[in-house]
Amino acid sequence: MTRRIPVVATLVVAAAVATMIALGVWQLHRLAWKEALIARYARAETISSAIPWPRDPAAAEAALFRHAQIRCDRVLAQDATAGRNLAGVTGWAQTARCALDGGGEASVALGWTQSPAIRPWPGGEIEGVVAPGEGGSVRLIAGKPPAGLQPLVRPDPNDIPNNHFAYAIQWFLFAGVAAAIYAIALRKRLRST
Repeated sequence: MTRRIPVVATLVVAAAVATMIALGVWQLHRLAWKEALIARYARAETISSAIPWPRDPAAAEAALFRHAQIRCDRVLAQDATAGRNLAGVTGWAQTARCALDGGGEASVALGWTQSPAIRPWPGGEIEGVVAPGEGGSVRLIAGKPPAGLQPLVRPDPNDIPNNHFAYAIQWFLFAGVAAAIYAIALRKRLRST
């Protein structure tokens, strides 16, 4: 009767545990990256000078949480989505999609109201803060909303999800549990042979 450790199963479990540990380490690197990104956005918030509206993805990333001004030459569409005012009251954010002078488009969150009814906006000059939009795009949160609308809550870099530490702990726990379960199974197998 020989006691043999199953080589293939041991290699598979070892590879899985190593992969889980690597994923945990990767999440710790992502944590450091995300903390630096949020700190950069927090610094950008304090800069009062306006920047040109970003017209490409690289410029959009650099413009987040900075002040900008656009000229909406033509309103392409208007809508109302869920939003909060400065007091934190939920209601409706009136939004517009604009054609810009010199080409391109911009999404603008004009202001807050309690009603989802669209308040027509003719376009024109509007200033505000560049904030993350949908699908990696950016939008302008108006600083001074058009008449009849209240200011929306300002975008906050601290609202950006940063749960990489929890993910790292999760991967390390998965690795530990997998190793423990395999050790228990291996011990039972060796005792029974």
